[in-house]
Amino acid sequence: MNDMSKGLDFSTVIASTVHDMKNSLAMLIQAHSQWLARLPDSQRETPEHGVIEYEFAHLNGMLVQLLGLYKLGVNQLPLRPDYHELDDFIEAQLACHQEVLDSRGIAASYHIDDFSPLGFFDRELIGSVISNIVTNAIRYARSAISISVAEEDGQLVLAINDDGPGYPAQMIESQMDYVLGINQSSGSTGLGLYFAARIAELHERGGVKGRIEIGNGGALGGGEFRVWLP
Repeated sequence: MNDMSKGLDFSTVIASTVHDMKNSLAMLIQAHSQWLARLPDSQRETPEHGVIEYEFAHLNGMLVQLLGLYKLGVNQLPLRPDYHELDDFIEAQLACHQEVLDSRGIAASYHIDDFSPLGFFDRELIGSVISNIVTNAIRYARSAISISVAEEDGQLVLAINDDGPGYPAQMIESQMDYVLGINQSSGSTGLGLYFAARIAELHERGGVKGRIEIGNGGALGGGEFRVWLP
């Protein structure tokens, strides 16, 4: 084994590969959109189109998570919090998933409590968390997804609720250990929740760190994900 191979950092290789995969996926999504635009309407609105759009979003979300976790591990994930208009932020998140929502017949809505039109957080990082959770909610929702924004004990609380079967009881009971291992029935690794928890914790003010919580119920009766940002 030569000196170069001895010094090979496998995590860096994985991160570089994931970055290349993300670029390739972006080119594939762009090419697909251009191809789709040339098709007649009757050939666009198909179940297969919905599957493709969902898997594009799912793959992109996983790659974003992997890159984010690598950067967290090497302390290279910058936090750039700022004030953002909450309705604009939520609308932008839902707009990214509109084609998938339409193809699956899922109605998405949002509600912002009348407390403040602004939130203070890193738009890109929290946006990636919300996007991943919405993608997951789309997978299990029957017909509806809702996002609500409220204030609780001086913290901003964003909640995503669906009308699906909800989170498994074991997952809720073990939610403090977010890396749960691969679930053979669902394929879940728990990395999505681990990623969300780490991003939430980066947001800290006055000694209070952000946090997440999962449960069942809410207005739609299914799974509910909540993130607190101080």
